[in-house]
Amino acid sequence: MKLRIHADLILSPEHLEMLREGTRGHELVFPSKPVTSVLAKAERDPQFETADVSFGQPDLAAIDEAKHLKWIHVSSSGITRYDTPEFRGKMKARGIPVTNSAAVYQEACATHVFSFLLAQARSLPLGLKTRTANGTALWHQMRGASIPLAGQTVLILGYGSIAKRLVEMLRPLNMNILAYRRRARGDEGVPVITESALAETLAKQADHVINILPDSAETRLFFNESRFAQMKPGAVFYNIGRGTTVDQGALRDALHTGRLAAAWLDVTDPEPLPDDHPLWQEPNCHITPHLAGGHQNETATLVRHFLGNLERFVSGQPLVDQVMP
Repeated sequence: MKLRIHADLILSPEHLEMLREGTRGHELVFPSKPVTSVLAKAERDPQFETADVSFGQPDLAAIDEAKHLKWIHVSSSGITRYDTPEFRGKMKARGIPVTNSAAVYQEACATHVFSFLLAQARSLPLGLKTRTANGTALWHQMRGASIPLAGQTVLILGYGSIAKRLVEMLRPLNMNILAYRRRARGDEGVPVITESALAETLAKQADHVINILPDSAETRLFFNESRFAQMKPGAVFYNIGRGTTVDQGALRDALHTGRLAAAWLDVTDPEPLPDDHPLWQEPNCHITPHLAGGHQNETATLVRHFLGNLERFVSGQPLVDQVMP
């Protein structure tokens, strides 16, 4: 089966050759203006209308017009622009599987938030910038501020591939691990709470709240003033999901009043935050500039992931990271 594959991402000569070699026997086409970022909107490309396979960030309207389309592989873990009931319904009706690239980023993202957790437990932000002699009052204070993670409770919201990998990292620490999902599937491997138990869990159990929620109509401003007010005093909040899921003004207030002990953010809204944003003024708010998914040879991993799925698609095997229909 020879497929016409439309790839709308910018690749180096090395990675382009990797893609060409891996798609040998198929027809590979590129738009005249490929997308510069996974967050950018692709321009309409006439070649897309005759494509069998899409690799990248295809335009929604172009998908409607591509009558030969058989499979869409999104070149990011997030699928915000596609994650609507209308689009899901169209893909189901047309029988078009949609896969994403979650497996490409799960290890790096899980490691990033795991690093946040360890840095918080060992008071690293203060320790790395403080010079004090052994035995001083400040020295004793800093040693006492480090809290063992064993026995602490972590609640993970957004239970996908990143969360599953994070759970594997957390298990040896003897923490109590909980997951939040709208509907439990039964294959999570950890206790699952749903909406009816969320408020009580935040108030009485969760010492660490890790947000990996995607951006969608249901999750925007999910963490608002009410949610932060529900949290256990002294809890720590982490966000490697999407900045749009958090009311940043409410987060700032929760930090400023001491309701939360700290916040660790890899995503914000907008990105980057303006220099005068109040969160920069909170000493217990630590922000990295959307680095969580980054890793050495990232693009090569992305191309290999697509090529592996291409082999599965051609041979009729189940696709990895299938998110629709």
